[in-house]
Amino acid sequence: MYKGVMGNLVAFGCKLSFEKGFEGCLSFIAKTALIQHYIDSLGAMLFGARTMIIETKAALQLTQKYFPDEYKNR
Repeated sequence: MYKGVMGNLVAFGCKLSFEKGFEGCLSFIAKTALIQHYIDSLGAMLFGARTMIIETKAALQLTQKYFPDEYKNR
């Protein structure tokens, strides 16, 4: 039922980050049990104990996946 919700939410955050001039980057605090899942599914990187970051390359992949009409030529 919730499959893809986090990906869509993070992709939207990356989209806003691109629009505001922050190169798609964002961070969030993950539950410990989900850290590896976010690394595998979102391309996130662990930064500290539970802080996850999405850098430009992963942000671009997510926005192209969830917003293909807006990001297909980047």
